[in-house]
Amino acid sequence: MSRRIRKVAVLGSGVMGSGIACHLANAGLEVMMLDILPPGLPEQQKDSTAARNSIAAGALQKAIKAKPAPLYDQSFAARIAVGNFEDDLHKIAGCDWVIEVVVERLDIKQQLFEKVDSYRKKGALVSSNTSGIPIHLMAQGRSEDFRRHFCGTHFFNPARYMRLMEVIPTPDTSPEVVEFLMHYGDYYLGKQTVQCKDTPAFIANRIGVYSMARIYQLAFELGVRIETADRLTGPAIGRPKTGTFRLGDLVGHDTAAKVIQGLKQNCPDDEQAATFGIPAYLQFLLDNNFLGNKSGQGFYKKTADKDAQGKNIILSLNLKTLEYEPQQQVSLPSLNAAKQIDKLPRRIQALFNTEDRGGKLVRQSLLGLFAYTSNRIPEISDNLYSIDDAMKAGYAWELGPFEYWDIIGLKKGMKLAEENGLKVAGWVKDMAEAGLDSFYKREGGTLKYYDISSRSYQAIPGAKAFILLDNYRGQAPVYQNNEMALHDIGDGVLCLEFTSPHNTIGDGILRGINESIQLAEEGSWKGMVIGNNATNFSVGANLMLIAMLAYEQEFDELNMAVNLFQQTSMRLRYSAIPVAIATQGYTFGGGCELLMHSDAALCAAESYIGLVEVGVGLIPGGGGTKEFALRASDQFFEGDVQIPTLIEKFKAIALASVAASAHEAFKYGYLLPNKDQVVLNRSRNISEAKKKVLELAEGYTQPIPREDISVLGRQGLAALYAAANELRLGNYASEHDIRIAHKIAWVLCGGDLTGTQQVSEQYLLDLEREAFLSLCGERKTLERIQHMLKTNRPLRN
Repeated sequence: MSRRIRKVAVLGSGVMGSGIACHLANAGLEVMMLDILPPGLPEQQKDSTAARNSIAAGALQKAIKAKPAPLYDQSFAARIAVGNFEDDLHKIAGCDWVIEVVVERLDIKQQLFEKVDSYRKKGALVSSNTSGIPIHLMAQGRSEDFRRHFCGTHFFNPARYMRLMEVIPTPDTSPEVVEFLMHYGDYYLGKQTVQCKDTPAFIANRIGVYSMARIYQLAFELGVRIETADRLTGPAIGRPKTGTFRLGDLVGHDTAAKVIQGLKQNCPDDEQAATFGIPAYLQFLLDNNFLGNKSGQGFYKKTADKDAQGKNIILSLNLKTLEYEPQQQVSLPSLNAAKQIDKLPRRIQALFNTEDRGGKLVRQSLLGLFAYTSNRIPEISDNLYSIDDAMKAGYAWELGPFEYWDIIGLKKGMKLAEENGLKVAGWVKDMAEAGLDSFYKREGGTLKYYDISSRSYQAIPGAKAFILLDNYRGQAPVYQNNEMALHDIGDGVLCLEFTSPHNTIGDGILRGINESIQLAEEGSWKGMVIGNNATNFSVGANLMLIAMLAYEQEFDELNMAVNLFQQTSMRLRYSAIPVAIATQGYTFGGGCELLMHSDAALCAAESYIGLVEVGVGLIPGGGGTKEFALRASDQFFEGDVQIPTLIEKFKAIALASVAASAHEAFKYGYLLPNKDQVVLNRSRNISEAKKKVLELAEGYTQPIPREDISVLGRQGLAALYAAANELRLGNYASEHDIRIAHKIAWVLCGGDLTGTQQVSEQYLLDLEREAFLSLCGERKTLERIQHMLKTNRPLRN
């Protein structure tokens, strides 16, 4: 059946309820968020709608002000209406989906669902966001239509940023409903949807809490300090920088203990049930109400004392003495080796194979993970890829358990696990006996997983909707150099992938773009996508190269390098084939400039876009400043005052404004409504960009360089210099910031022209390049560049 979601009711306005409501608003939906009446409402306020709705209204206002922001754009809050259960629950009759997010008590949920059943319209979806209560128990006693349209939809906190949505059907849930929510969560909410079985903690928390509890256990047994354990179990092995103990502080130890105890109680047959105990040091924290970040201390304790850099000193708990101590930078061969290795698979292998305490902690935690996860099939899922997807999207691991195992080797991991007294599932032993040594393999550009039921490798269902460039590694690139690779992604479309460190844009990428466009134009290619599957699209131009040339005062070479960037941006815009860019994460500086010159940008909602060059004492020099002059000109109209538009563009560059979402990038002018689009699911951005290229390729006409850009000359300069002075008076800018701002103004206004004039793009590019080069000779700019390269933070001087 055809189903559309237009309006959603969210029942409950706590942290998760308000977060889910905000994310549904992000997706463009009309949302009604309800909660209880305030207890003890004074008699004189009992007829006041505002007073009766104050719990939900207060929660919404708190969410709007929260950091990180739950909304892509503050204006989206207007899509959320608030109310209360007593006055407004009947209004769910107009909703297509009702999501319950109330307190984790079965009796309260059942009472609420009884009322929901009486008001909802036939066929409306109903789901619960519970993280632990069995889904089928909540549907007991409900109507047949309710039960057919009911399941669990478990979002992770914060709902905007955590990509996992677990879909948990009951035996009565219609398969059509499951299929719909799996697709809707992916395409319209931007989530990695994973179908789970109705078992304790579902998938991600079952595996994630086991992993946390196991590392707690091992750190104590091996005598590894908590700060060292966090270094070992964070980015070193492809996990968030919180590591394990800091993650516990973030989650809250009361919450973690409740989940650990719940798993021990509800999974009596779990072969590693002993892991789910509350160690003495965790009990110490609970007894003293040291619950982590929310209580001010947990495994870590922030003090009022300052270190040499003026930062608060943070102490760590000694797990044996239960005393807080200064943190220690312990030197371990395992950690020292990990620092030297960039590639994650090699780094994991090095840590796994090291024999010191750090290596043992990593090795034994992974071996436990391998054995434990293998035994959860078919208990929590019928397939292994769902478990990997859940851990990557729900816990932000770069690799799932079976992907870690593939790095170590199936047979080696199994053998070592069993030598450590761990029980590995029989189906894994069957794989080893059949001569298989990996859970995944790539064939013909398709990623396949080992399917236990058929004992064969099968394509992951739905994977064709995503373009994963790793799947093309088996075929020779169409073209490549040391900073980029050009892939044939089918249907006559090329994809240019950055491969430089942090995807910084240097000579190799710029020349690669030019070569790739020429190759596409001269061949039978329909167009090109520029995109990658990295966390960040690009952090910008290669600052180290600029620094070297600037320090050596090699201005001729610097001029050539900047000109190459500018002409590459222009080549993108004025090629004979359409070029679309797919972004995600940081899209800074030069990455933003390339985006602005493409035919279309398909930006993941979580793209953080900005021209940030002022932070290193420069102006956008790859066509970005020119482009803002052009875009300002295009916004001018007959009778327009013009100056406010110009000031808006000027401030975006001068303040190095970064859009905190792709939606916000439209406000700053980095994206344009008539050519650029937001893609909710970051995994789809390259495939959506490919579709756009094919759409544009039909009858594509090569554009003509512009010579009709209106610039305001001295009139504009006077206004922008005044705006810069206001920034200085308001302490938003230093003297060097103002010097840079004047350079920006000079380019945006076309220089010292006596009046409004029409100029060419090349004229503005020449001004931009001249301004950029002059700043490279400034001492304070060189100090900013050096500071950024040393600390990865901007210097205000």
